[in-house]
Amino acid sequence: MRCLRQGAAGPDEFRTAPLWGLGQRIFFLHDGRSGPANGGLVHAIQQQSSNGSEANGVISNFNQLSSQQKQDLLNFLRAL
Repeated sequence: MRCLRQGAAGPDEFRTAPLWGLGQRIFFLHDGRSGPANGGLVHAIQQQSSNGSEANGVISNFNQLSSQQKQDLLNFLRAL
């Protein structure tokens, strides 16, 4: 069996899609489990957390933003 590589992601890793077109999506994550019914983009951000994940620092920074800063960031991402 051949292992497929995507960018710097190895065969046991998942490379996320670029952010282009993010504002056109309704469902997020590779399996679409984050959507309008459960918080959408914010839920997708929080779901990236896991033991040893490189995303943990980014999620922590996001969580420390004020409500207005979070909204500004979400508005920017939806404009992509």
